[in-house]
Amino acid sequence: MSSPSFLAKARQHVAVGTSLFALLVNLGAPTASEAKTPAKPAPTSSPITHVIVIIGENRSFDHVFATFNPTNGQTVSNLLSKGIITAGGQPGPSYALSAQYRAIDTTTYAISPTEKKVFEHNPPVVAGGPTDAYFSSVTLARETEPGQLAKGYYYDLTIGGTGLSAYVVPDTRLPDVYHLPNGGFGLTPFVPYSSYANSPVHRFYQMWQQTDCSVSHATAANPSGCLSDLFPWVEITIGAGSDGSSGYTTPPTNYLSTGEGSTSMEFFNVQHGDVPYLTSLANSYTLSDNFHQSVMGGTMANHIEFGYADSIWYSDGKGNALTPPANQIENPNPQPGTNNWYDDDGYGGSGGTGGGSYVNCSDVSQPGVPAIVNYLEALPRPVGPNCESGHYYILNNYNPGYNGDGSSALGNSPFTVPGTSVRHIGDALMEKDISWRYYGDGWDIYVTDPLQTNPLDTYCTICNPFGYATDIMTNATLRQDHIQDSQNLYTDIAGNTLPSVSIVKPGWPSDGHPASSKLQIFEGFVENIVNAVQANPTLWATTAIFITEDEGGGYYDSGYIQPVDFFGDGTRIPLLVVSPYSTGGIVNHSYGDHVSIIKFIERNWGLSPLTIRSRDNLPNPTAASDNPYVPTNSPAIDDLFDAFSFPQAR
Repeated sequence: MSSPSFLAKARQHVAVGTSLFALLVNLGAPTASEAKTPAKPAPTSSPITHVIVIIGENRSFDHVFATFNPTNGQTVSNLLSKGIITAGGQPGPSYALSAQYRAIDTTTYAISPTEKKVFEHNPPVVAGGPTDAYFSSVTLARETEPGQLAKGYYYDLTIGGTGLSAYVVPDTRLPDVYHLPNGGFGLTPFVPYSSYANSPVHRFYQMWQQTDCSVSHATAANPSGCLSDLFPWVEITIGAGSDGSSGYTTPPTNYLSTGEGSTSMEFFNVQHGDVPYLTSLANSYTLSDNFHQSVMGGTMANHIEFGYADSIWYSDGKGNALTPPANQIENPNPQPGTNNWYDDDGYGGSGGTGGGSYVNCSDVSQPGVPAIVNYLEALPRPVGPNCESGHYYILNNYNPGYNGDGSSALGNSPFTVPGTSVRHIGDALMEKDISWRYYGDGWDIYVTDPLQTNPLDTYCTICNPFGYATDIMTNATLRQDHIQDSQNLYTDIAGNTLPSVSIVKPGWPSDGHPASSKLQIFEGFVENIVNAVQANPTLWATTAIFITEDEGGGYYDSGYIQPVDFFGDGTRIPLLVVSPYSTGGIVNHSYGDHVSIIKFIERNWGLSPLTIRSRDNLPNPTAASDNPYVPTNSPAIDDLFDAFSFPQAR
């Protein structure tokens, strides 16, 4: 059994203030949800009448596809194509492009701090993840994730423990861990692909610093001026927060103090057999190498942006903006006498009641706000922050204000967002009588287990954007029809009752999140769904499956980052488009983020943008012929129609 402090560190994205995952014991399989609503066909502007979105956890594009080499004359932007590494994963002729720096920030938060000096070596990686695998048997693994993984993957849940004490010692599985090269480095074969590994920090203000964006760095090829050269420095100076969210409350004294080191610089090598299933999909269908997490930071904020094409804010639950408790307002200014140790950031705080995660980004007197707003406004094409006056937006992981049964969750934990009235994609679909459903792994158990004390409760509370929506969660009919267990997905696929739009979220064992899961297991989750759809030829003929991540997890990426508002974009993440209309091993270069999927749904079903301020109002990008990655009409995000080859316009 793992200790609570270990789990808190391993699962930074899991809702705080609840039991993350308890002692795994045999308690019986979960039950299926009740009645199904037959899928209702609706007119579309393409042959696609069913969209399935599968969202994994915390992997950047270069972290996964660093050495991917496309076929059929396609090109890709990754560490290999840029000469940063060789096909074998060793430093290439342009390795210095991935060099990382240390910096000084002792007074006021800066997204591009000064006094930078290059690291001689990357800081040592700190061990993370379970010493022994979470599951002691295939039987237990199957019971916890019944029917969720393709054949053969349940065994993989029983192996891969690190054999090391988590977050306190170097990961000695890596050779010469104290003298790592300064840049990206291969995680495998030293840490087998089937093994657990540590998780980098992935919080809002930290990621802005990691990407090191400044107008002074801007060039014609990189007009946003983001250098992405401070990833380990942020890991070793502030890590996952200063309020005790990861078990530490005092400034670091050495490279190991924050429990991460240079975890962010690791990558897999697909040419050596890593990531086999997702690579096979990339070779057969369409891969985007210019798709981004929509918000700097972590899980909740990116799922919210996906569902709402916007951020949500602290309110009375009835649509009126309020000011949150002072100890929950973010303050990334460094504490006196420290280098980048934020004043208020995390989940801990005195008595477990603190933990800054809200910001009024319309007020430049607020801590942290000027650094971002001033940068956005100084760009050659200035970008508005898109922050409403008096609204405190949530930046990091807080629980939804409702339990699974629709009752209030505000008393469960201080880290809880009151229900929101912000319009979401479900609202737009319901207004046009277009069927949709969110399939959450473990939902059925969670409905009866709001504090998540049941060891079989794998549901991710902060991953469901509709769990924050007052109109869904307070209406039993809407809640039961539109939020169901992921096991029901397979019944709907086989029974031809799949809704027009399906959003699927794996639970913690299978979502691929570093430390608590493995990318290998997420592959098994994806393969199970793709196999099921393809086994129904009628459904497969009209379906598009979008496979992506919620965010890059704090892993380094070499791709271009386009600022679109105060909240993002962030690093690139993988996007695979699997459909009969996306075959051929194509690499799509159009700039997109999570909201691009919302734009696809809106265009396909003839829907308008969600609100006058939502990000789906942004135009499709245009780009110069010699640089398809940088929108010339920034800010702009693609609607992904160009990722398909439809037989004719409809």
